[in-house]
Amino acid sequence: MAPRLPALRTPPIAFAHRGARAHAPENTIEAFRLGLTLGATGLESDVWRTDDGEVVLDHDGVVRQGLRRRPIASMPRAALPDHIPTLAELYDAVGPDHELSLDVKDADAVDATVAVARNAGAAAHLWLCHPDHELLAGWRPRFPDVRLVDSTRLSKLRDGPERRAKQLADAGIDALNMHRSDWNGGLAILVHRFGRLAFGWDAQHDHHLDELLDAGLDAVYSDHVDRLMDAVHRAYPDHPATGA
Repeated sequence: MAPRLPALRTPPIAFAHRGARAHAPENTIEAFRLGLTLGATGLESDVWRTDDGEVVLDHDGVVRQGLRRRPIASMPRAALPDHIPTLAELYDAVGPDHELSLDVKDADAVDATVAVARNAGAAAHLWLCHPDHELLAGWRPRFPDVRLVDSTRLSKLRDGPERRAKQLADAGIDALNMHRSDWNGGLAILVHRFGRLAFGWDAQHDHHLDELLDAGLDAVYSDHVDRLMDAVHRAYPDHPATGA
């Protein structure tokens, strides 16, 4: 068996994708609490801004009302279903000390999102993800106290991963996040050479989780928090932060 490659962040962040969505209704306070109870060190969700300026957590950003589907951006907070939490409600429920990865599906939500995180004392643990690295570069001077993540696919790196890693380093973007099938150990080493973190998402099965951790990734996203934590314990059995 090949040795596990070193990560820059040890142990890697274990992100509960949309909360513990394999174990509870996704993007609910119940799911977020359960993810942390099962051992996740980070939570993941998608953030949107309502018509009256609240930032809420939901995957699609669309709410069904009878036969209609309405964008969250067109609705006030009070008109949304009860299961959709605000970001402030999440912090009230679980506190500010866990890592929180948010896909900024609505760019108009970014200012309010950062303001809520700062008010909760959680800005240092906030990872804002977006597929446009040039947009992220524009956010860097505006939000120096949060982490920025380029969420993309290997096939979309038109100039290749080395050039993208350099662009991220030059812009102060903290991490490159790609689908678990895009990663291998050599690519993680390349990203680390520029001082950037390597994140992998959609790791649902034991062998995928093990592969990412053995490749030296710094964060892994999974719906199955129990499997995720077992994999982290296998990869880092002697690290006190794993609780092993």
